Amino acid sequence: MRARPAPAAVTVPADWPATEAEARAVQDILRARVDLTGPGPEVGAGTATGVDVAYDDARGLVAASAVVLDAATLQVVEEATAVGPVPFPYVPGLLAFRELPAVLAALAALAAPPGLVVCDGYGVAHPRRFGLASHLGVLTGLPAVGVAKNPFTFTHEPPGERRGDQTPLTDGAEEVGRALRTRTAVRPVYVSTGHGVPLDRAVAHTLHLAPTYRLPETTRRADALCRAALKAAVTEEAGQD
Repeated sequence: MRARPAPAAVTVPADWPATEAEARAVQDILRARVDLTGPGPEVGAGTATGVDVAYDDARGLVAASAVVLDAATLQVVEEATAVGPVPFPYVPGLLAFRELPAVLAALAALAAPPGLVVCDGYGVAHPRRFGLASHLGVLTGLPAVGVAKNPFTFTHEPPGERRGDQTPLTDGAEEVGRALRTRTAVRPVYVSTGHGVPLDRAVAHTLHLAPTYRLPETTRRADALCRAALKAAVTEEAGQD
């Protein structure tokens, strides 16, 4: 793995939505482009990249990370970060508009191909069927899945207690994801298709990427890296005050 580079700069596009209405209009346009069938990459093949973000709302900063793993060995191939301004207010269901510019900057800073992208959040398991994993996949064309720590507004029966047990995450009669047990007797994670990966394969990827802990290694490593990047950025900014 190469030495960790300095954070990339975040550029917020001039036409980035500024209001809830504008953001929802963008979701309505892009949602039709989501690919739910894939087939996506083979499990354990190529690379898998975790992306995550951390905020300092007092300073209006967001830090994003992208950590590329060899999908077979789960060893780190490359990592990148990006730090910039929070470009959108907090609105449930519209978090992608706060996170995407920084995540895209971190991905663009990678030299290695990201392969499958694993987001700490939702894909189509979203009230408007267009969470971060779907939005990112549509914008980049990359296969993407969402693996969330908690369900959003949906219901499910508790899966069995053994690793690999799963139950549908539903909105009425519609299955939008799965509640998946990645560790025996540990609470499940919530997997959904983002873009270019069918749900069964998204579940298989999640199990493969989580051999030891509840969360996939992609998410665990990206979470630690974005927190470290934010801490460094805040420390630097405080030193300049």
